[in-house]
Amino acid sequence: MLALKTILIGLVWPAFVFSSETRPNIVLIIADDLGFNDVGFHGSGEIPTPNIDALAYSGLILDNYYVTPICTPSRSALMTGKYPIHTGMQHAVLYGAEPRGLPLTEKILPQYLEELGYVNHIVGKWHLGSWKKEYTPLYRGFISHLGYWTGHQDYFDHTAVENPGWGLDMRRNMSIAYDLHGQYSTDLFTEESVRLINEHNTEKPLFLYLAHAAVHSGNPYEPLRAPDDEVDKFEYIQESQRQKFAAMLSKLDQSVGAVVKALKNRNMLENSIVIFTSDNGGPAAGFNLNAASNYPLKGVKNTLWEGGIKGAGLVWSPLIKKPARVATQLMQIADWLPTLLEAAGGNRGNESDWDGQSIWTALSEDIESPRTEVLHNIDDIYGNAALTVNNWKIIQGTTYNGQWDNWYGPSGRDAQYNISLVQNSPTGKALQEINASTSAEVIKSLRNAATIDCKNVSQIECNPVDAPCLFNIASDPCEYANLATDYPLILQQLQKKLQQYNATAIPPRNLPLDERGNPKYWNYVFTNFGDYETPLVVVN
Repeated sequence: MLALKTILIGLVWPAFVFSSETRPNIVLIIADDLGFNDVGFHGSGEIPTPNIDALAYSGLILDNYYVTPICTPSRSALMTGKYPIHTGMQHAVLYGAEPRGLPLTEKILPQYLEELGYVNHIVGKWHLGSWKKEYTPLYRGFISHLGYWTGHQDYFDHTAVENPGWGLDMRRNMSIAYDLHGQYSTDLFTEESVRLINEHNTEKPLFLYLAHAAVHSGNPYEPLRAPDDEVDKFEYIQESQRQKFAAMLSKLDQSVGAVVKALKNRNMLENSIVIFTSDNGGPAAGFNLNAASNYPLKGVKNTLWEGGIKGAGLVWSPLIKKPARVATQLMQIADWLPTLLEAAGGNRGNESDWDGQSIWTALSEDIESPRTEVLHNIDDIYGNAALTVNNWKIIQGTTYNGQWDNWYGPSGRDAQYNISLVQNSPTGKALQEINASTSAEVIKSLRNAATIDCKNVSQIECNPVDAPCLFNIASDPCEYANLATDYPLILQQLQKKLQQYNATAIPPRNLPLDERGNPKYWNYVFTNFGDYETPLVVVN
């Protein structure tokens, strides 16, 4: 550690002081279904992510950061600062024909930021309700939206296949964006984000929520899609789906570079907080027809193993007092709301209203996190739950009858890692121009520190359907050794804590699909069907 601190002495950022008139811009980028091992800064060299990595090394690699196991619950936690069990969003995802959404009684992140004078834009995925217009982004604190309402889309035709039918899902604000057919989603969302930055009135702070479709699977007929010339760059990857996944991720990384470059060109980067996060663990080994990697963690998306809930995340800002390090502070996705409000200099209000806690000071100054436990989820429909308290994690029950309770690669660690690619990426160059870049020596040290290795842990069998399992997650992040028998008192304490949480839960709000929401009744478009008495089209 002393050697690393010595290396970091060379990294000095200019000092910035923010008043209420100069609140920092906030750019929050979400990668959909990105695996923990799909970013270069976690040790894999198989798929280069130079722009994402450059931010990570110059900012903070969030090494003890958790999300929830699937899309809608994570996004609800991000927006409300609450665990999904406290908003009824804890079970599965929201469907376009489902007559529900994130409760309108919940005040969400852009609404708080709006009160601080922020101009709020969303680009990309919403997935928090669209059956009535009141549930859509423009009615919940955002002034513009280019993107889609449901959980996924084809990257070129922008349609979604989900029960009860197939339909177009691409919006420009409330209007259907027919004209974007054939244009690649990641490029569209990048271009829109850059446009918003270029046209932003810098007298006001910007909140840009860029929620990418990548690298989520599209439709079953061709789930992983990218431009052919991008796919061709990854011919060295033998497995065809992983090759396509690599191309999708590469386009996502290029998007991060374009956004950072745009901020730099507008002289906004020096006054910005940039966050990059996954929404849940990666769907690996063909789960959801995808090819992500959570190596060496156990499990996949929609499981409560570390591979389903440990997020790939970073935060970058000149506001961070001790940057260029691996941040070990415990954090959960619900923490972003109070954390960003503090960073923006706003009134944090009554934090007892949230499950999230502000981690800003802890992150910035490298002091102990105020958070000591994370409820990963309680889902009484699946019959599973998981909780981490300090170093201990309990997991009980499972999803898919345990079919995805395993370890999935590829590791990617046998591939060469190109530090020059990181330094010379658009992000790397932008950081150099504001004297916020890092040396090759620092990059090597940080990447080493952020790479998980569980080779020396002996395996002790765990079947959470039969009995709860207990892990020392600090020494065994890969969940190899079930210590329930060795530490029965700790297991009992965590079981009691789960029961206490469950006593505060509200029932899941999931509802049966409404046939009125079938796109075939609306010219094959997913729409806010609840606002209309009769369908647009009568189909026999």
